[in-house]
Amino acid sequence: MPGYDPEKDKVLKKWQSEETGLVVSINQYGDGEPKVQIGPRMVMKKDGTESQRKAGRLTVEDLMWFYDVIDEVKEELSELAGPG
Repeated sequence: MPGYDPEKDKVLKKWQSEETGLVVSINQYGDGEPKVQIGPRMVMKKDGTESQRKAGRLTVEDLMWFYDVIDEVKEELSELAGPG
């Protein structure tokens, strides 16, 4: 059985909260079904570079931002997934 191939793993669409760094994306592996991923969280380090962290537990700010973009995420996923 072949292992994971990073070249088959595609990010089709991505949203990132400017306030909290939380990322929500639509991903697809090979010809598989597009799926929503919540996380990682992008944070700015003191030296000015970005770093990724697990999304972990979501704050009220995360949820409010996600609530604001959820319809767009749902619409995009429905278009990418095609008729179900």
